[in-house]
Amino acid sequence: MLLFRCDYAEGAHPEILRRLAETNFEQMEGYGSDAYSESARQKILNACGCPGGEVFLLSGGTQTNATVISALLEEYQGVVAVDTGHINVHESGAVEYTGHKVFALPQHDGKMDATELEAFLTSFDEDPNKDHMVWPGLVYISLPTEFGTIYSRSELTELQSVAHRHGLLLFIDGARLGYALACDAADFGLEDMKDLCDAFYIGGTKVGALCGEAVVFPKGGPRHFFTIVKQHGALLAKGRLLGVQFDTLFTDNLYLIIARNAIDRAGELVSVLKEKDIPFFLESPTNQQFVILENDYMNRLAEKVGFDIWQPHDATHTVVRFATSWASTSGQIEALSQLL
Repeated sequence: MLLFRCDYAEGAHPEILRRLAETNFEQMEGYGSDAYSESARQKILNACGCPGGEVFLLSGGTQTNATVISALLEEYQGVVAVDTGHINVHESGAVEYTGHKVFALPQHDGKMDATELEAFLTSFDEDPNKDHMVWPGLVYISLPTEFGTIYSRSELTELQSVAHRHGLLLFIDGARLGYALACDAADFGLEDMKDLCDAFYIGGTKVGALCGEAVVFPKGGPRHFFTIVKQHGALLAKGRLLGVQFDTLFTDNLYLIIARNAIDRAGELVSVLKEKDIPFFLESPTNQQFVILENDYMNRLAEKVGFDIWQPHDATHTVVRFATSWASTSGQIEALSQLL
């Protein structure tokens, strides 16, 4: 069975496994106070160009989104996302479970439109009944989006400008950030993220690590964030497991090197799909590719290939997602070509 269902089907990059085994019997302090976690945090801050910031290593993506969002919001506030945003549709109500509402705006190829955000926030500000309502306090986007698309530098700047004008912060879900940074369409780098948002995270789970996400607060995190992380069940007692992994990913540019593999394999995948005259649902420059399959054909293909069923297209066709990863090979793309 070929798996193109997601980008976390494999375990971890061999260098990470080697380093975990190599350091296995070293005795270390817990909860991320070990030397490897500190080294990882410093390497990340250096790569992001924000030496005065703070980095926290959390266990997984859903825990990270729920923890950061609840920490950045007051108890009476909610978070603004697009209707297809990960926190709105794929996290089992984790944000709402913390007591915060998710405001859903329309998506455009997975992206939030700054003009529509402005209209929403202006409408709230001008509502005479707003004191009886949940106040928007944070804007959430993911990079790449749920459709594999990415924002341009100017789009991110505009979203942050709108948010700040209304007293909100901008938080970027970077579970797949490596794949956005590594693609040819990106007109920004990791060192630019500090200027384009107020908080973001660097995904490890989907980009070569066994688990873990690195949250970056360019200007410092919320008060007592360490305690908040533990309160939300996102803190590992054996924090070394995350420290060693991110220390490895941020040595010799490994993170972006392996992320680029997913982009290159996605390019091969696109060529194969076009060669087979399979129509695309939209164009994506990253590792997630969305195509339209006739339902009978889709069901036959699913017997030998794993892909993600996304949404109905019409009565006889379905939109599906193929995802490449840091570990995908050209041989797997060729095997898929033969099956198609």
